[in-house]
Amino acid sequence: MFILVTERPLDEALARSHVVKRGNGAVVLFVGTVRDHHEGRQVSSVEYHAYRAMAERELQELARKAGEAHHVSDVAVMHRLGRLDVGEASLVVAVGAPHRDAAFRCAQDMIDDLKARLPIWKKEIGPAGEVWQEGAMPPV
Repeated sequence: MFILVTERPLDEALARSHVVKRGNGAVVLFVGTVRDHHEGRQVSSVEYHAYRAMAERELQELARKAGEAHHVSDVAVMHRLGRLDVGEASLVVAVGAPHRDAAFRCAQDMIDDLKARLPIWKKEIGPAGEVWQEGAMPPV
């Protein structure tokens, strides 16, 4: 398992390198990028904020649970912090498994769970101003 929370641009090849193994016949790579709109608002950039240590621990636990549920041991997750422009990668999830069904299901569960539980907060920035996603703001 490989977990990384960083301010640096995400390296998809690095995530993939952690899950490509001789026994894995399937590798699923998901890259989440900043889009130019959300809920009818134009978005020019986003800012991700987090308690890094807490976010890393939670990602580790989410990856472990998703891997156990699908009998997958090769999972890599990377999340970006700081200001990102449209088109930049904010999330990379890579899963390697002997078969594609397990790899796809594990990746999907991992993404769904981290969107619901990860202590990372997102602020969207656009011509109309700044909006914290879903009303969430980082604790003060």
